[in-house]
Amino acid sequence: MGRAFEFRKGRKLKRWGKMAVTFTRIGKEIAMAVKEGGPDPANNSRLRMAIQNAKSENMPKDRVEAAIKRASDKDSSNYDEVLYEGKGPYGVGMMIETATDNINRTVADIRAVFRKKGGELGTSGSQEFGFERKCIFKIELNDRDMEELELELIDFGLEEVEQVEDETLITTDFTDFGNMQKGLESLGIEIVSVDKERIPLNTVELKGEQSEEVNILIESLEEVDDVQNVFHNAILE
Repeated sequence: MGRAFEFRKGRKLKRWGKMAVTFTRIGKEIAMAVKEGGPDPANNSRLRMAIQNAKSENMPKDRVEAAIKRASDKDSSNYDEVLYEGKGPYGVGMMIETATDNINRTVADIRAVFRKKGGELGTSGSQEFGFERKCIFKIELNDRDMEELELELIDFGLEEVEQVEDETLITTDFTDFGNMQKGLESLGIEIVSVDKERIPLNTVELKGEQSEEVNILIESLEEVDDVQNVFHNAILE
């Protein structure tokens, strides 16, 4: 079982637990995708991914369509994608992805969480070297043979394919996202969802009160309105 899956599973259990928060964050991703590549999913791979993720989270179709329409309005909000890096208690490295229309507000909110919950906001590049970026596609395997699928996808950047519980997961390097998406679509394979992950190269294992302390910090960061994702290198109870 790959490292990417282990960290994805741990984050999935905690992330976006409240439906309203989930839909808000997907809505921002849709908005950024539309601004970047236009409102037509057929010609916008990032938007196709956002729509697939919305479907996997049971976001109503009318809300997805409304988000696309709203983002197409020239007067709609523009979100900047800003990455923050920090360190939590016990040397835990953290990467915080945000989508914001007010950078001053966002950095103040994140700094306040670190100050109150332990840790510190770092400078750009202070933690990024400790993580590698991956894309994890969840697909419908249906009756396809796993070994044959692996051979078919190697040329599209496949790093790993694994069956975990009832999920079939395809892992690629972040830079191969577009190639893999095109490859899966060309083979007629249904993409259920896509996660862009930052997988730690080294980990810190924490238990008991230490684990709980770091968990509280992570959850507090995830509650910041502008935060899309929080990645870390801790193995927590």
